[in-house]
Amino acid sequence: MSDGKEIIAHLGQWEGYSVGTVRRFEAGEQGPTPEAWIELLPLKDRKRICDGCGEEAPRTYDSADRWIRDLPVFDAQTHLLVPRCRVDCPRCGAHLERLSWLDRHARVTRRLAESVVRLCAVLPVKHVAQYLGLGWDAVKAIDKSFLKEKLGPPDLSGVEVIAMDEVAIHRGHRYATVVAEPATRRVLWVGRDRSGAALRPFFDLLGEEGRKRLKAVVMDMHAPFEEEVRRQCPKSEIVYDLFHVVAKYGREVVDRVRVDEANRLKADPKQRKVIKGSRWLLLRNKENITKPKDQVHLQELLDANAALSTAYILKDDLKHLWEFRDPALALEFFIEWSVRAWRSGLKPLQKFAEALATRVRGIIAHCLWPLHTSFLEGINNKIKVIKRMAYGFRDDEYFFLKIRAAFHGNPG
Repeated sequence: MSDGKEIIAHLGQWEGYSVGTVRRFEAGEQGPTPEAWIELLPLKDRKRICDGCGEEAPRTYDSADRWIRDLPVFDAQTHLLVPRCRVDCPRCGAHLERLSWLDRHARVTRRLAESVVRLCAVLPVKHVAQYLGLGWDAVKAIDKSFLKEKLGPPDLSGVEVIAMDEVAIHRGHRYATVVAEPATRRVLWVGRDRSGAALRPFFDLLGEEGRKRLKAVVMDMHAPFEEEVRRQCPKSEIVYDLFHVVAKYGREVVDRVRVDEANRLKADPKQRKVIKGSRWLLLRNKENITKPKDQVHLQELLDANAALSTAYILKDDLKHLWEFRDPALALEFFIEWSVRAWRSGLKPLQKFAEALATRVRGIIAHCLWPLHTSFLEGINNKIKVIKRMAYGFRDDEYFFLKIRAAFHGNPG
């Protein structure tokens, strides 16, 4: 048994302790998996270090037994009975003894905690807990503590350009707002909700100097975002993202014209059915329609309906605004586009053009700040994966830490 204890002690590397009683239970005796109960005995000649000041202490003040979990030894869930000592420190008084393998007040060894963190980077908390035989809350607490220490507060000292977007995190239209740095693709901050008030903690973190330093913000045309940015950083340029503007056009113009045309053709059930069933075909970008059958269907639809054809053509033309690098030329193009929209006679198109004219500065700004939020779509997709893996997103702080850890940034 002595040799066995020496092997176990060598495997365990529990500095300052030797191995006393060792008991092993096979699966079914104490639980569904094999377990090892190991008693550790403090070495009398060990060097005692005070956890308060880090200096050597001459003697032990008292001790109390604690059960501690460690990594499996010989495929058995390992439980350590550790006499946790307090030292009699001349400087600090009675203080906990510092151990290289066990953090203060921890119930798992440092190496088991490190394994939890590595596994949580690729697996759901539930699976990590089941695999290691730990409680779900314990696994989450270990990972959350590590992430808070590793990430700390976001470094916003050099941030001059940001992108913001919202992502759905629960059913029932519950959202979070994501703020990222386009150059590095680093998530700077995540907050609950998508209101202007929800953004204020980010601007508080940014500070007065940071708000003055901010030069441009790329976003969709979500009014609360824009209002808060203008209030917090009045000198920053707001840049509207192409994808979101075109998507808004699709919803408010193309889809509305399609419904109006379908209603107009009530007397022609066959044509009405064709138009009603063409929604996704009309909303997709032409270059993304690759199937010959869909291409033919789209062309026939546009040839047969002048209103849909006009709305569809002006959608494609609107995209050209983001290709300009000269603000004067971009504005001239927009005016020409607006005239065509007004002459179309299509009320949804006229209404959209009129609303866009009041916010054209955000589109023209793209000439000087060629920014977009398409990289945020990739971030949002990853967030959905994190959510599906049930990383504990009911805890906002933990969920947002996981997002920041997944997008810590690339060199600019």
